[in-house]
Order: sequence, then C-alpha cells, then structure tokens
Amino acid sequence: MTRDEIIASAATREMQTYNRLDLVAERGEGPWIIDMDGTRYLDLYGGHAVALLGHAPPRVADAIAIQARDLLFYSNAVHVPSRARATERLTRIAPWPDAQVLFLNSGAEANETALKMARKATQRERVVAFHGGFHGRTLGALACCGMPKYRAPARAWVDPSENILFGAFNGDVDGIDETCAAVLVEPIQSMGGMHVMTETFARALRARCDETGALLIFDEVQTAPARTGHWFAGDRWGLCPDLITTAKALAAGFPAGAVLARGSVAATVNPGDQGTTFGGGPVACAAIDATIAELEDIDAPARARAIEKTIRAGLPDHDVFGWGALLGIRAPAVAVLRKLREEHRVLAGSCPGDPTVMRLFPPLNTSDDDLAHGLDALRSALP
Repeated sequence: MTRDEIIASAATREMQTYNRLDLVAERGEGPWIIDMDGTRYLDLYGGHAVALLGHAPPRVADAIAIQARDLLFYSNAVHVPSRARATERLTRIAPWPDAQVLFLNSGAEANETALKMARKATQRERVVAFHGGFHGRTLGALACCGMPKYRAPARAWVDPSENILFGAFNGDVDGIDETCAAVLVEPIQSMGGMHVMTETFARALRARCDETGALLIFDEVQTAPARTGHWFAGDRWGLCPDLITTAKALAAGFPAGAVLARGSVAATVNPGDQGTTFGGGPVACAAIDATIAELEDIDAPARARAIEKTIRAGLPDHDVFGWGALLGIRAPAVAVLRKLREEHRVLAGSCPGDPTVMRLFPPLNTSDDDLAHGLDALRSALP
C-alpha cells in the first residue's frame, strides 16, 4: 500500500477513536522514526513512553524472532524457559527479596489484577485512589480514574461507587482507614498533568497503610522499569509498596504487563484466583527477559538520571519537572508540539490533563548528540 492508501484506509476502515499525525511510521532506528516518505523524526515521546530502548532494539527483536521460531505460544498450563528467565530477571530487580510476579497483557489488566489481589488478601472492598490519577480504560481501572473526562463514558458502570474513595494527590491521608483494601497511586500522574509524588506524601501513605492494614499499590505502568532514574519509584526513598504494576516499557514495545508483589501478599493467591490466556506467553517473556538484560547492561537508572540532568541544564529558562526520562515542560503544548514536528522533525507529547504541559519520554539509548539536537529544537520551539 502507498502512504496515501494507508492514511485513507485508516480514515474509512478503522473506528475513529484516535487523532493521528500525518505520519506513516514505516520503521525505527534507536530514537528515530522514519516515515514512508523517508522523513526522519527524533522521537522524544517514545510511543506513549513505551520505547524505553528506542525502536527495534536489536537484542529484543532477536529474542522475539528466536522465540517465535522455537515456540510461538503455549498457555500457562505448561512451563516455558523464557517465562522462567523473565521471572528471575524481573524479581531480581524488585524491591522485596521474596517478590513474586504474575505476567499479564497490559497496564489496565495489571491494575485490575492488583486490586483483586488486595481485596482478597485483606478481605476488604474499599479502594482509595486520587484526583488526577489514570489507571487504564477497562471498567475496573476507570472506577479508580481521577480524571472525569475518561470516567464519563462509563459512568453508568463506575459511578457512583461507595467502594471507591478519591483523595487529593500529595494531600492528607485521613481517608485511609480499616475498611480499605488498597491505596492505588501513580508516583507521577503523567496523564493528569505530570504531578510528581512528594517524599512526604509517599511516606505518609506507607505509614497510614501500615496502621490500617490497607495494601499500598504503586501504579508504575509508565514509570517502571528504570525510567524515573531508579528501577522502581519507591527506590528513590528506600520505600516499598506492597504491590507494583508495570507494563508499557516492560518488553520494549511487545505487549506485556505484570504485577509484582511482596511474598506475604503473593502467598494469598491460589490456583484459579487469577487467569490470562496470553499473559506470560513465550514471546512476551523472551522480550521482557531481553529488555531487562539490556537495561541492566546500560545501567538504565543511571542513564535516566543523566538524561534528566542534560535536559534540565539545556532548558535553564523553562519549568521542567518530573524524574529521569519522564519529564514535563510548562508550555502552550499544541503550538509548541506542532512547531517541533513540522519545523524540526522532533516528536514530543501533549498532556490530556493539562494543555499547558508537554511531555518528554526519550529512550534511554538516545545518544548525547541526538539529545543535543532535540534540545536545540526545543529551545527554538519553546516561547
């Protein structure tokens, strides 16, 4: 198909749920996306923070190809070597020495599964979530979504609910009591406006959960592994939640998600409590194994911190916030993003929760030269 035929097909054959750029991404090389017409774009957005290792990372692509030839799929009814390798690799970087993992397909599925686990482990129903939070688009995840725009289409199913309590992000924790099964929180509310959790709030949540017996769930679908400058966000303060969800960058672009749990929580899971056909499949696990291996080899947390330092230093006159390679910039996003894309061939992202914020999710293997190119473009495009 030609470039125009592809765009026309999307306009007439696909449901119109996405506002797409006039760009046909034919291939990628590291932090670069190449259109069918040969135009190269420096991708500082990474496809919604997925391309943590850039596009078509050789180690991950090779692992996927080899596994697909050996065994494309079998269900969780049997053991497979790639799942065992991914399990060892992921639990080794987890914050608990007795961590266990359940592999799934997406971030929303991981968040819903973590909530189910917490409700079973505590024998309670209520969940505390936060205004500005986003946890996915399935019904259970939407019930905990603190952004009315996304809850509205499903309000007949998710509103009202006496079992979901919304608190103020970085606010007080008084709403957490002995009736609560779980507290679900993003370390950085990326969709909601790039709001960053404070250490004071994180420690207050941990202490309050310890007092009441509620389980603390960190939604790290976008922040882990390594993007914030630490394998997991709580590592910044030496603070451990009880469960962690992750997805987007977990397999460097292959669909995969996971719930990690401390041993005492994992011990409450029995056969039949959870289930998935494709989660933990051989190819997904080969991709997870290769992704984390590569992240370990490049010392990904240190590289994320270095990228943050470079971007902050390169934009001294602008309000830059966030952690690692998950950053927001205060700017009139629509105009700046258009100028970046059309005049400089650089991709960055808007923020659904705040039109005055643009988001940067650069791959960790973006070279210093490419990062300098991106900063030149940003300085030119920003007011």
